[in-house]
Amino acid sequence: MSPRPGIDRLHLLQTAAELADESGFHTITLAALAGRLGVRSPSLYNHIDGLPGLHQALTLCGLQVLQQQLLNVLAGRSGEDALRQACLTYVHFARTRPGLYEAALQPILPEQREIQQVGDQIVELLLQVLAPFSLERAEALHTVRMLRSLCHGFASLERAGQFALDLDRNASLEFMITVFIDGLNLHEERS
Repeated sequence: MSPRPGIDRLHLLQTAAELADESGFHTITLAALAGRLGVRSPSLYNHIDGLPGLHQALTLCGLQVLQQQLLNVLAGRSGEDALRQACLTYVHFARTRPGLYEAALQPILPEQREIQQVGDQIVELLLQVLAPFSLERAEALHTVRMLRSLCHGFASLERAGQFALDLDRNASLEFMITVFIDGLNLHEERS
């Protein structure tokens, strides 16, 4: 069976990402996607392997979008500035593409080599950002986990409406990043 003219895999994934951003990654159904595309659900199988295939494709897409945003913002930057921008970009991605962000957080199975590769590239990019802090490899990997935990925690709490105080959230984010960077500098001085 050949794909329907006018609908290709890229258009399908862009539409699915829009649906995910609107209502959440796990709320996407093939029926809703087909309805948005103006086709019948069976037509989607020309482009994806059912709902699991769609989820896998969106996970890859989410990681690729995050990777590209990081590459764009980090070009020509280094040290504390690069680290600050990486954190801000991570939270910005979570804020502006919530469905794709949720997709990017899905567990990666061993057979999902392309997804694993992009995830590894993001980690390597963050390790490059951390290089000026003179961390041992294991320390740098722990720091990548810490960076992700801080940014994910902030983005998740913000999305859940947990920052109800009359206090600028962006100022809180900047303060968190500054304290994180100060802690890395202090660690470097003690080493």
